[in-house]
Amino acid sequence: MKQVIIVDASLKLPKGKLAAQVAHAAVAAFLTASNAARQEWLAEGMPKVVLRVEGPEALTRLHELAGQHDLPTALIHDAGRTVLPAGTITCLGIGPAADEQIDALTGELKLLR
Repeated sequence: MKQVIIVDASLKLPKGKLAAQVAHAAVAAFLTASNAARQEWLAEGMPKVVLRVEGPEALTRLHELAGQHDLPTALIHDAGRTVLPAGTITCLGIGPAADEQIDALTGELKLLR
């Protein structure tokens, strides 16, 4: 079990803003998971990986694919209170779910550095 957060690296967010957006995605995706998946993930130590893509289209496409595979997801749109216009898609949370299910969609993506 794991969770992945995929960030739109093209936004070049300040570190604090990036951390907040990743946290939003992690919590929101967690809340969409089944109780059994949440409990198993919590028991395993809440493993998560942060990945990157370039552009909101890639996030939207992954969100749609994850939904087609019945994975818990959360596509994060910024509220527009600080550095981004309201509605900007910043990141996507997928999982917690089985590693194999998530890797089938995200295995080719690069880590956020």
